[in-house]
Amino acid sequence: MPRNGVGRPRTRPDHVLADKAYTSRKNRGYLRRRGIPHTIPERPDQKRHRQNRGSRGGRPTGFDREAYRKRNTVERAINRLKGFRAVATRYEKRAYTYLGTVTLTALAIWLRT
Repeated sequence: MPRNGVGRPRTRPDHVLADKAYTSRKNRGYLRRRGIPHTIPERPDQKRHRQNRGSRGGRPTGFDREAYRKRNTVERAINRLKGFRAVATRYEKRAYTYLGTVTLTALAIWLRT
């Protein structure tokens, strides 16, 4: 949504998908305060600690397995793109040249499959 006054436009993601490295209470609390839905798997030690605390441990985190699978698809696509040296190291100085390189690389990957 464009901003009416001066300054940068306000943006908020529709949904955040993250891996177990971002599963801390602080990160989850921040996303909840901002009203941003998230899918972050819970680490086994955190789950065990929460269960050991009983009713004081809080509710289990909501985890949508189907949404998390989509994140994995994106991660694998980025890894395939970075298999090309020009994309991984970004030799190009200008953004439009780099975009062309990424587009050409994506086409090459698509034609190989």
